[in-house]
Amino acid sequence: MRHRNEHDRSDRSDQTLALRMLAGLLSVLVATNAAAETVPRAEYLADLSLEELLDMEIYSAAKKKQKTSETAAAVYVLTTEDIRRAGVTTIPEALRLVPGVEVARIDSNKWAISIRGFNERFANKLLVLIDGRSVYTPLFAGVYWDVQDAVLEDVERIEVIRGPGGTLWGANAVNGVINIITKSASETQGLLVSGGAGTEEEAFGTVRYGAQIAEDAHMRVYGKYFARDDFESTRAGNEGGDASDEWHMSRAGFRTDWEPSETDLFTLQGDLYQGEAGSFTTVPAPPPTFSASSGHNVDLGGGNVLGRWTHKFAGGSEAQVQGYYDRADRDANPPTTNESTSTGDLDFQHRFRLLERHDFVWGLGYRVIWDDITSTFGSRFDPEKRTIHLFSGFAQDEISLLDDALRVTLGIKLEHNDYTGLEYQPNARVLWKATERSSLWGAVSRAVRTPSRAEDDVRAVSAVIPPGFPGTPCEASPITCEVAFFGGSGFDAEELVAFELGYRRVLRANAGIDIATFYNLYDDLRTAAPAAPFQENDPPPTRLVIPFVVGNGLEAETWGVEIAADWRPLEPWTLRSGYTFFEMDLSFSEDAAGDPVSGAADGSSPQNQVFIRSLLDLPRNLELDANLKWVDDLKALDIGDYASLDLRLGWNPTQSVEVSIVGQNLLEKSNQEFASSQFVNDEPTKVERGVYGKVTLRF
Repeated sequence: MRHRNEHDRSDRSDQTLALRMLAGLLSVLVATNAAAETVPRAEYLADLSLEELLDMEIYSAAKKKQKTSETAAAVYVLTTEDIRRAGVTTIPEALRLVPGVEVARIDSNKWAISIRGFNERFANKLLVLIDGRSVYTPLFAGVYWDVQDAVLEDVERIEVIRGPGGTLWGANAVNGVINIITKSASETQGLLVSGGAGTEEEAFGTVRYGAQIAEDAHMRVYGKYFARDDFESTRAGNEGGDASDEWHMSRAGFRTDWEPSETDLFTLQGDLYQGEAGSFTTVPAPPPTFSASSGHNVDLGGGNVLGRWTHKFAGGSEAQVQGYYDRADRDANPPTTNESTSTGDLDFQHRFRLLERHDFVWGLGYRVIWDDITSTFGSRFDPEKRTIHLFSGFAQDEISLLDDALRVTLGIKLEHNDYTGLEYQPNARVLWKATERSSLWGAVSRAVRTPSRAEDDVRAVSAVIPPGFPGTPCEASPITCEVAFFGGSGFDAEELVAFELGYRRVLRANAGIDIATFYNLYDDLRTAAPAAPFQENDPPPTRLVIPFVVGNGLEAETWGVEIAADWRPLEPWTLRSGYTFFEMDLSFSEDAAGDPVSGAADGSSPQNQVFIRSLLDLPRNLELDANLKWVDDLKALDIGDYASLDLRLGWNPTQSVEVSIVGQNLLEKSNQEFASSQFVNDEPTKVERGVYGKVTLRF
C-alpha cells in the first residue's frame, strides 16, 4: 500500500509539473505579445501563413505541380519548418500534425497509421512514397514504419492526400497518399551536424555534407544513428516495467542532382540501413507448450537506389522516366516470420497541353516483386518464394473553363496484377474558384485494394488450445485444437466508391480555413469466415483444426469531416489547429457472420481528434512551440481517450547554431494509445513521458 501511495504522489507531482509548464507557456504568450508587436518581421522564423500555403505548389494530387488552392482534393502539406518546430524525431510522429491522419503508437518502434478509418498495425489502405518510391510490402499490402526514415532537416515537405488516389498512384491508394519529398542536393550544401540525447530518445546523431561537384551538378551524403529506450509494459506480472521494445538504427545515403541544361534534370539517390527492433511476443506452439512468450528482436536491413530523368519540351510539356530497386530484410530472433523482399519498378509519364484548355497527363508502369518468406509453426506460406508482376497505365485530363474559374478533371487507371487480373480506377473531380480567396471542390472516385500474400498464401495459427479447455472452441474436443486463418486464391480486390466535397477560404491575410467532407462506400472487404473443422497430424500430434477462411464478406459505410484552420494573431505568433470527425457502419454477409476479427474495424479509429499548435517567435532569437492534442477513445480496443502536450524551446544564437529542448507527452506519466494486432500478439505498451535536448550546427 505504501508503494502505491508513493506511485500516486509521483503521478500527481508529474501532472502538477506538466500543468505548471502549460501555465508558464500561456503566461509567456501573454507577456510577450506587446513586445513581439514591435520587433521587425525579418527577425522571426515563423511558418508560412495559410494564404502562403494555399499558393504552395504540390505534386502528389495530380502528378504535376499545382497550387494547393487549385487542387480538387483534400490536401495538407507539412513544411520543413513544421517538422523542425514540432520537435519530432520520426516520420510517424510528424504525421500527427495532419488533420484526418490517425497515428497511434503501439510500442517504441511500431505504429498504427491510417487515413479515414481501418487503422491497425497492418493497415493496408494507405500508399506511402519517399521521393516517388513506394515503400510497400507485399506481405500485407502496407508499410513497415520502423524502417521508414530520412534526415528530417532534408525533408522539403510531406504531402498528404486524404481520400482515394488510385487513378494516379494505383492499387492500395484507397484512403490516402503520403508523399515524403526531400530537398534537392543543391539546397543542402555545406556541413550539417546534429545530435542529442534524452530519457526516451537515448541518443541520436546526424552528419550530412553537400558539395558542388561540377558547374551544373551537386551532391550530398549523410549518415545517422539513433537508439530509443523501452516503453512501459502492460503485461501481467510486469506492469510498469520495461517492455523489451528498445530500438536502434543506423542509416547512410546519398543524392546527386545534375542539370546539364535548362530542359534536363537527372537525379540519382540511394540509402542503406541496418538496425534492430524489440518487442515482447506471444506465439502459438505445438503441445505440450501450446504457447511461448519471450523478448523478441527483429534484425532490420535493406537499401534502395533510385534514378530519375525529367525533360521539358518546348511549349511547356514534360516527360519523366523513373526507376528504382529496393531490398528489405527482416530476420526475427527467436524465429517467427522472416521476410526478404526485392522490388524493381520502372515508370514513365508525359504531360502536355492540348487545345489550350486541356492539361493532359498519361503514363505507363511496370513493377516486379521477388519475396522469400520463411515459414514457422505459427505462420506458413505456400509457396514460400513468389514473384509478382504489376502492369499499369493511366490517363488524366484537366479541363479549364470559364476563364480558368472552373476546372474539371477526368481520369482512369488500368492495372493488371497476378491475383485478380485487370482492375480499373476512375475518378471525376470539379473545382470552382469562386473568388481569389475561396474555392469549392467535389470528387467521385473508385479505388481498389488488391490482395497480398497474407490473403492468398498464408496459414496463420492464432491459438493452440488444450483438449477440454472451458470457454473455448476446444471445450468439447478430446484432442488439442488449433485455431487458424487460411488464405486462398478466391479473395477478390476490396473496392471503394468515394464521394468528397471540400471548401477552402482565406478569411483574412492572417487567417484561413480548409474543410473536407467525405462519404465512402466499401464492398468486398476482407473477412475471416468460419469453416468446417478437420483433423490434422502434420506436425504431430493429431489436432482438431478450427479454420477461418479469408473472404470478401464485409461492406462498410464511413463518413466524416476534416477541418484545418490557421490564424496569425500577431506577426511572430502562428496558431494552427485541426479537427476530425469519423463514423463507420459495418455490414457482414451471412457466411461471414461468425468472423471473430473484422468487426474490430468499427471502433479502432477515434471518432473525434483535435490538435492545436502554437508557434511563437520570441525576442533574442528564441522559439517557443506547443502542440496540444486530444484523441477520442477506441471502443473496439478498450482504450480510453487521452490528451497529450509537447513543448519545444529553441534558441538560434546565430544562423549556424540551433539549440533546443523538447518535452513529449507531458500531461501523463504514460498512456496506452493502441493494442496489439489480432494476427501478431506483440505486447502493447504505454507511451512514456520524455524529454531530450538537441544541438544542430550548420557550416
